[in-house]
Amino acid sequence: MDFDTLEKQALGLPVKDRARLVQDLLESLDKLTPAEVQSLWLDEAERRANQIDRGEVSLVSAESVALEARAILR
Repeated sequence: MDFDTLEKQALGLPVKDRARLVQDLLESLDKLTPAEVQSLWLDEAERRANQIDRGEVSLVSAESVALEARAILR
């Protein structure tokens, strides 16, 4: 079964069953080995770098983020 088929079936479940499935899936992530976690982070870093290279996202400085966060919290 491919991902799209599985996702479609999961989204068709009743709310309680979807919630239980989400909980089980999230708990399964807590059981990853350090090597698996590192591999996932490397995949994510590569995905983000590719988005930057393709111009799909723009970088925001830490200073800008901090200023905006402070303004929101006021």
